[in-house]
Amino acid sequence: MPRRRPRRSAHRPQKRKDVLHGPGGAHGDAFRCVGCRLDVPLIAPGTGHRNHCPHCLTSLHVDLRMPGDRASDCRGRMTALSLSVRQDGEWAVIHECLTCGELSANRIAGDDNALALMRMAVRPLSDTAVPVRALLALWHGGARSPP
Repeated sequence: MPRRRPRRSAHRPQKRKDVLHGPGGAHGDAFRCVGCRLDVPLIAPGTGHRNHCPHCLTSLHVDLRMPGDRASDCRGRMTALSLSVRQDGEWAVIHECLTCGELSANRIAGDDNALALMRMAVRPLSDTAVPVRALLALWHGGARSPP
């Protein structure tokens, strides 16, 4: 089956949102990560707003319907589970809330930890549950049987 090419004309840059990050809904310029406790600046290259720590990729469950709305009452810690690649080639981190179990996809920022992202990307390859024969069959394109 041929791959579909993403439509270039449909791509729009993300709209910048006025998000309240500080205590009591005040404007702030940084937040403290719930995972690694580092101070994280709100300005993120490649995205309109920051929604996870660039060092450990941990997030808080603060968005309800759309990124940046900060309307969720859960406020649980969200851990990075995996990566997803959208049709246009953009990477997104899949987070799971440890409090309510909700999943969300957050686009990566330009200053995200490349080592942490690559560890998540190759994690399925290091899983021993995947048979080696299946991986070899994929590698050789199924043209010949693996040794």
